Amino acid sequence: MNVIDLNLLHSNTVDKIEIDDYYDIPSPYYEGTDCRLLKNVHAKGFISRQTEDNDYVDMDIQGSMVLQDSISLEDVNYPFSIHIEGNLEEFVTNLENSLDILEFLWENIVLEIPLKFTKVEDLSKFHGDGWKLVSEEENSINNNPFMEYLKNIDEEE
Repeated sequence: MNVIDLNLLHSNTVDKIEIDDYYDIPSPYYEGTDCRLLKNVHAKGFISRQTEDNDYVDMDIQGSMVLQDSISLEDVNYPFSIHIEGNLEEFVTNLENSLDILEFLWENIVLEIPLKFTKVEDLSKFHGDGWKLVSEEENSINNNPFMEYLKNIDEEE
């Protein structure tokens, strides 16, 4: 069931709509992002009527997305956990009398995709002709080849 009928809440037929299911997000949602695969996303929570005009959501979303490692370019699992609580309109762009759960999940998961992610710990194997990958610790101001030049400029002033 990918579409949740909110008319049940709006007509006071039910007090809340329980959600406890696993979803596979189709690839067109994450095309053009660093996410490669998004399956078995567990959504558990409920949607209730807070006031005459507002629907309230309280939901936990957990799963693991497959991302491309920023250094090794290999696929790696990136676990995520999101808690959503508040007015449903704050978390959904198009809210009518039904809720596309896949759209809702994706709109909230996309915020969790890191800009860069790596599980590489040994950087020594990433090198080439005249270059090597260094860690933040190695890339300190003391290793700056222009440091001597900068000192001379400071002394001249």
